[in-house]
Amino acid sequence: MKTLKYIVGISLMVLFFFNCTRDDSIDFLDTVVPPSNISALFAISQDNSGMVTITPNGEGAVSFDIYFGDETTEPANTKPGGNISHTYTEGSYSVKIVGKGLTGLKTEVTQDLVVSFKAPENLVATISNDAAVSKKVNVTATAAYATSFDVYFGEEGTDEPVSANIGETASFIYREPGTYTVKVVAKGGAIATTEYTEEFLVTEIVQPIASAPKQPTRASQDVISIFSSGYTDETGADYFPDWGQGGQGSSWATFDLEGDAMLQYINLSYQGIQFGAAVDVSAMEYIHMDVWTSDVTRIETSLISVSSGEKPVWTDLTAGQWTSINIPISSFTDQGLTVADIHQLKFVGEPWASGTVFIDNIYFYRASTGGENSVTSITFEVPYTLSSFDGGDMAIITNPDTNGNTSGMVAQLVKGAGQPWAGSKITVPTPFSFINETTVTLKVWSPRAGLNLLMKFEDDTPWPNTVASEEITATTTASGQWEELSFDFSGISTEVDFYNLVLIIDNGTVGDGSENFTVFLDDISVESFLDFEPQQALSSFDGGDISIIANPDTNGNASEMVAQMVKGAGQPWAGSKITVPEPFSFSSSTSVTVKVWSPIVGLNLLMKFEDATPWPDTVASAEVTATTTVSGQWEELNFDFSGISTSVDFTNLVLIMDNGTVGDGSANFTIYIDDIVQK
Repeated sequence: MKTLKYIVGISLMVLFFFNCTRDDSIDFLDTVVPPSNISALFAISQDNSGMVTITPNGEGAVSFDIYFGDETTEPANTKPGGNISHTYTEGSYSVKIVGKGLTGLKTEVTQDLVVSFKAPENLVATISNDAAVSKKVNVTATAAYATSFDVYFGEEGTDEPVSANIGETASFIYREPGTYTVKVVAKGGAIATTEYTEEFLVTEIVQPIASAPKQPTRASQDVISIFSSGYTDETGADYFPDWGQGGQGSSWATFDLEGDAMLQYINLSYQGIQFGAAVDVSAMEYIHMDVWTSDVTRIETSLISVSSGEKPVWTDLTAGQWTSINIPISSFTDQGLTVADIHQLKFVGEPWASGTVFIDNIYFYRASTGGENSVTSITFEVPYTLSSFDGGDMAIITNPDTNGNTSGMVAQLVKGAGQPWAGSKITVPTPFSFINETTVTLKVWSPRAGLNLLMKFEDDTPWPNTVASEEITATTTASGQWEELSFDFSGISTEVDFYNLVLIIDNGTVGDGSENFTVFLDDISVESFLDFEPQQALSSFDGGDISIIANPDTNGNASEMVAQMVKGAGQPWAGSKITVPEPFSFSSSTSVTVKVWSPIVGLNLLMKFEDATPWPDTVASAEVTATTTVSGQWEELNFDFSGISTSVDFTNLVLIMDNGTVGDGSANFTIYIDDIVQK
């Protein structure tokens, strides 16, 4: 009986538990409804970025899927209280918001989104004529909410705009000068644009804005100058004999470009130069002149002989830049002209009597007849200039590795972060020559094998009209040591005046300025030879001082750089010394000239030569003194070293002003010197 009671009790408990469990069933889910009141709040950024922040809302939703309504196919998901940011372009979109409930039930709604950007504001366009290129116009623009701009330059037949980014320049070269309607259209993220229109006068450059190329130093026996500031002109020349051409409107003037005088022949039919006396040019090899024009297509140069008349040679001219002309004397003698008695030069323009030319540096010359190491030409000009572009950098530094290259100075070329074509340029004052050799070699120290070095040559015409050679690339085969690379320029034009040598490391790859993008260069074997060594060393003693400075007076001496000598308080023999790497030679001439600018008349300048033996065992030449005859202007002094020993290796040239007088460092003890030349 007791056992039965336990069985009944347990059964009742199980029944009670079963009934309680049925009370906790999920039947209530049958009455759950999907999310409701689904919506989204759109917050649109006002900075024209197109950024929209979407915040979904809804009752009964545990998450939201956002379909952006643009080209994005996958939705983004967020929880209640969260938001999603998305970037749109300007336009109208249908954004779908799908609210998901706990049971997976979904409710979706679609809301329209309109994204509109601000049109560019505060547009400021600057339109200007290019300072260097005739009929070229440059446009820059700034505007709020703008990223780029189009320029319609208004020339008939040219409908396409030139585009540029804000901060860049849009340029265009017109066919003719005149007034044009220039329209600038600023564009940003908005469909709407902002415009600016201006009636702009396009001008033609009708006169040079830069001097003709500086001429090389030549010994007096190798040049006969008719009109050139770099040499001593023949006396008595008449630069406008007229010859009856004034009646056609042809005329002549001396054009002064910031102190640089040149001949200007206006409405050139034919004009010319009457020499003071007939000149024998039979020992010369060329006649040189530099011509600038904006409207003459070619010029005739005729030598006129007293005995055999005249013979012409025609030369094409390039408008808007200097054309350097070198005509072989044989071009005249081959026509039967006698050149031992030339007394006139004649110039003829084409088209006839309707264009103007500017002419400078008219002279006859021949290759140097001086000895290999003679005192020809100590100048204080850097024989080249260095420049870089778009992330490149170039500098002259001390050779970091003299194993395999004993040069003291080399060029360092670095490609920094910038354009993939970042590089550097070496510019020389007279064009590179490829008449005798078209293969260029150079020494390279590279941090890695497989580095590609691109070389090309360019003329001095500003971009985008630059004339360039073919681009030649050579590849390094060694790392961490010097090697010689060769560049074959077979077929390069010998008619183009190439003043620039361009070098680019790994063209097409952006550099980072690291050691991997740093090379060293030396001994570029192209005429002119470039070895980056200083032409001479300067030093001073006992109160003297010498340095290279910008020429303070280009009247009478067009050199850009000269030497400044100062005699300070010290010894009465205080002076300066110029040391050259190879001994001076006096085998061909013992006369030395120097251009001197002195503050006073009567200043005595002492010159002597010394060997490299240290004092007191130094071997010196005689001391020769010349005296200034003018003040505040350039003059040429002559020093006669007749009897100087030709068996001593003289490597030092010593200069002392007013030997025996103590200086004070003032203007009265400061002179400038240039062009130390053996005559």
